[in-house]
Amino acid sequence: FTSPQVVINLGMLMKEVELRGSPSLAMILVNSFQLLYVADALWNEEAVLSTMDIVHDGFGFMLVFGDLAWVPFTYSLQAAFLVGHPQALTFLKAAAIVALNGMGYYIFRKSNSQKNQFRRDPTHPSVAGLETIATAMGKRLLVSGWWGFVRHPNYLGDLLMALAWSLPCGFSHILPYFYIVYFTVLLIHREARDERQCRAKYGQAWDTYCRRVPYRIFPYIY
Repeated sequence: FTSPQVVINLGMLMKEVELRGSPSLAMILVNSFQLLYVADALWNEEAVLSTMDIVHDGFGFMLVFGDLAWVPFTYSLQAAFLVGHPQALTFLKAAAIVALNGMGYYIFRKSNSQKNQFRRDPTHPSVAGLETIATAMGKRLLVSGWWGFVRHPNYLGDLLMALAWSLPCGFSHILPYFYIVYFTVLLIHREARDERQCRAKYGQAWDTYCRRVPYRIFPYIY
């Protein structure tokens, strides 16, 4: 997510104000959820340097087109949809959606922070007591904490948030759910790439980790 995404979303919110006098609760939720996601990415910007996009893919068409065109204009579909298709949310529904986004964000942030802290300083009190597996490279793999829950808990949190961003739009049209469908396919494909790279890098240690943590993203499902 990038700053153009925030600008487009806010533009949609202002258009709704122009048309109806005030922003709807659904529009406020969508804007708030995505603004939190962008703010989190900026606050934890140093962690981006260890992601697959930077480490393995590098700078090229995918990042340029994705960040400047694909992300801003397709990930704002929920806000754009709400301008033309206003949705009435009850307090109970809104509270449930907020809880889902909060749970997703908690899993996403806690798991990423745990991994990044372990990379920076494995002796830090917050991660020193976690169980690990030694690798032939001299590094250690986390096998407890969030990374003993599923192999990619950050992806799980990401997907829960993605669902929460779509739910304020109701179920009258598939368009607002493009993001969650696309993102699910993207992360499953990305997870498969992660698996291949980690198996090639860590060998037997990775196989041991997979036996200890059998589920990849969704507990008891996948």
